[in-house]
Amino acid sequence: MDRFAFSILATDGKARTGRIAMNRGEIRTPAFMPVGTAATVKAMKPEAVRATGADIILGNTYHLMLRPGAERVARLGGLHRFMNWDRPILTDSGGYQVMSLSELRKLTEEGVSFRSHIDGSKHMLTPERSMEIQRLLGSDIVMAFDECPRADRPLAEIAASMELSMRWAKRSRDAFDSGGEHAERAALFGIQQGALDERLRARSAESLKEIGFDGYAIGGLAVGEGQEAMFATLDFAPEQLPEDAPRYLMGVGKPDDLVGAVERGVDMFDCVLPTRSGRNGQAFTWNGPLNMRNARHAEDTEPLDTRCSCSVCGTYSRAYLHHLIKSGEMLGAMLLTEHNLSFYQQLMFGMRNAIVKGHFALFASDFRRDYFSRS
Repeated sequence: MDRFAFSILATDGKARTGRIAMNRGEIRTPAFMPVGTAATVKAMKPEAVRATGADIILGNTYHLMLRPGAERVARLGGLHRFMNWDRPILTDSGGYQVMSLSELRKLTEEGVSFRSHIDGSKHMLTPERSMEIQRLLGSDIVMAFDECPRADRPLAEIAASMELSMRWAKRSRDAFDSGGEHAERAALFGIQQGALDERLRARSAESLKEIGFDGYAIGGLAVGEGQEAMFATLDFAPEQLPEDAPRYLMGVGKPDDLVGAVERGVDMFDCVLPTRSGRNGQAFTWNGPLNMRNARHAEDTEPLDTRCSCSVCGTYSRAYLHHLIKSGEMLGAMLLTEHNLSFYQQLMFGMRNAIVKGHFALFASDFRRDYFSRS
């Protein structure tokens, strides 16, 4: 099989559905990637994650380099064997977590020096080290190392950060290409930056295209700018990137974010929201989110969602799930997480199917009508 091959199967407006073929399996797009930060999708066994319909998961370079360590994972046979996941894995570069989680970080042209949020130990993360870590983990899709500033920073700072990220993208490309056997079977994605500014994002896209990547991520969104500003940026950002490569919106998002982004030409997503919400008593449904701590569910014998085909909805009542959450039982977090991930995959399936049939606008309209029906 080809190392990496992306094909577009159908389009409907800007929305598109396709397929990524890789050695470890096929990824159907639009795709949602559950987040397995520390070699685990929280509250889920790998086989249960796969049963929800997920084709690929995300691992985190920053967290895995700190614990248990990339070199240890490599000695144990790589991330796939370590966590018992035989499908594709995308690893992020670690740049965002360094900026958001680390103490006493210092940014230079070389990279970022920082102290671990776990034990205060000192580390240095550069484009070359990020590529090395992702190679040791055995990632199938590797992300270039970048900086992700908040959108509310002064434009001059955002421009300087974007230019630095483009220089790091070239160093990431060179380091990835020198990775031997891993480079022959893995893919490398570049990351567009520029916050909300159309001209900066155009410059970033041109730089990335000149370097050349297998796929292109839209970075620097979902960092506090709000949905309206994010969608305004997505009105132009995806089309600045190559049409024949996957477009990946990092760190997004709520179900209505996904629908709006697919409308604007995005192919791939990841977000901790369905798992984090599940652990905190929130369930996503076709009629909007439910707070399972709410007393109105205490004697409700209905499933979470009558339209959902997951095993949780086929087995357990809202009353029981309410009881588990109120009692602090770990099974509650497990069941709500399984349902949420299943719902997200059913949403992606629905969008793929609607694009193929040429009915995406109707799908999106019906989704929004039902999803916001409680408000």
